[in-house]
Amino acid sequence: MSDRQLKFWGWGLEGEGPDAEATKKIAAALGRRFGIDDVPVASPPTLAELSLPAPRVARPDALEKVVVDDPHERARHSYGRSYRDLVRAFRRDFSRPPDWVAFPESEADVVSVLDWCGSKDIAVIPFGGGSSVVGGVESAIEGHAGVVSLDLTRLDQVLEIDRSSRAARIQAGMYGPALEGALRPHGLTLRHFPQSFEFSTLGGWLATRAGGHFATRYTHIDDFCESMRVVTPHGVSESRRLPGSGAGPSHDRLFLGSEGTLGVITEAWMRLQDRPTQRANASVVFPGFEPAVEATRALSQSGLEPSNCRLLDPAEAASSAGGDGKTALLVLAFESADHALDAWMQRAVEICREHGAEVPDEAIRTRTDAGASREGAAGAWRNSFVSAPYARDALVAASFISETFETAITWDRFADFHQSVTSAVQAAIDRICGQGALSCRFTHVYPDGPAPYYTIIAPSRPGAEIEQWDEIKCVAMDAVIDNGGTITHHHAVGRDHRPGYDRQRSDVFADALRGVKSRLDPAGILNPGVLVDPDGR
Repeated sequence: MSDRQLKFWGWGLEGEGPDAEATKKIAAALGRRFGIDDVPVASPPTLAELSLPAPRVARPDALEKVVVDDPHERARHSYGRSYRDLVRAFRRDFSRPPDWVAFPESEADVVSVLDWCGSKDIAVIPFGGGSSVVGGVESAIEGHAGVVSLDLTRLDQVLEIDRSSRAARIQAGMYGPALEGALRPHGLTLRHFPQSFEFSTLGGWLATRAGGHFATRYTHIDDFCESMRVVTPHGVSESRRLPGSGAGPSHDRLFLGSEGTLGVITEAWMRLQDRPTQRANASVVFPGFEPAVEATRALSQSGLEPSNCRLLDPAEAASSAGGDGKTALLVLAFESADHALDAWMQRAVEICREHGAEVPDEAIRTRTDAGASREGAAGAWRNSFVSAPYARDALVAASFISETFETAITWDRFADFHQSVTSAVQAAIDRICGQGALSCRFTHVYPDGPAPYYTIIAPSRPGAEIEQWDEIKCVAMDAVIDNGGTITHHHAVGRDHRPGYDRQRSDVFADALRGVKSRLDPAGILNPGVLVDPDGR
């Protein structure tokens, strides 16, 4: 992480992302796309404009070095990075920041903070990089004497490396780039690269069951977790390091995806891989979305396990990869640390051609470095993917709704699911905003189904952005759940997806989760409102 501060209101580091002139150009381009003249552009907030309320609770003298009330940190820890968070930041609404921000430097500090907060009825929000887009780290919590944001980023070391087992013990507050940098000299990689990679942490990935960039086989952080150490108000839980076990329900599965509601993840043993040395990449064009879907299904069931199998519908391909608006694009790639990939790529291309794809020989690239994925249509998509969070800040400044929702569904139900969801959401966009664009891509594919990811861009009414976003969000959530999908494939639940999650899970499981919550967090201080409520609701 750079010495420069993270923005308290938007994505990334201060000074990065579109500047005022670039934001105006983006706004003008959106205006031309949607036939709107003179799109107004708001300026981002400055810290001097904010008036933060004083902390409501006193800090113990013993925690003076760990717990701070720095205005920048309190503002930055008020929100995650969802659309609604960004709009509120642009409105200068930081009226309910955390009272204090804690930066523990050891597990003992974590215990001390939890003990203090438990004794004083102070809500605790475990916080990694703060990149949540589902309201998972918001500080505006009712019913407690105060709120503390527990930032784990000073627990940021690789503590041990077991080269023979290809595993490492890593503290939870380590950001993605630092983690990979520490593993690189050993020829190892965690190989988990979510879009938020630069500004998110290992603990955050584990707590939210984050999905990575790679589309098949090892898709979620779950696949890499060998064991975890978690501090709860009830005590410390640590699972045993094992390559596999059938000994009852899994310790780790209890805390994976618990989003800070059951305990604070302080470290984990993670399974690693040798760094890839062979790469092959192809940009595959299909005459339409339907044959591309069938080809992607065939690839997912072939056993080839491509590292990337990212399918973009015609609208998505046009907006992010230079497509013509009629053809679909499949970004296909393989990686290996052991063997050449020609045979794998050859068979994958054959499958695509069997489904009507055009794959010129020059569209296939094989290299021993990372450059194979950075050219052509695949490279254009990659650049768009990496820069998308920065561009969203500009869309918010121009009063455009920019929202994504993702899910997963089995192959046999996808066609009907996709038609129902897109019809319902597009109708809502047109009704609420007058017009707007909806596109789809597959972020991950499995032998039994894809993970479709939908993107919305629509002009909003200045001053009513959150209300319009919320109405569209509710329609999308209902459409996904009503048609049998999951409320989230890799963005977690947070507060935004609670209504859908409450419908997706069974009542029996909800009761069991409340029982675990009441046992591990008897005072109900850990991230209240996320996943489950301690009062029996």
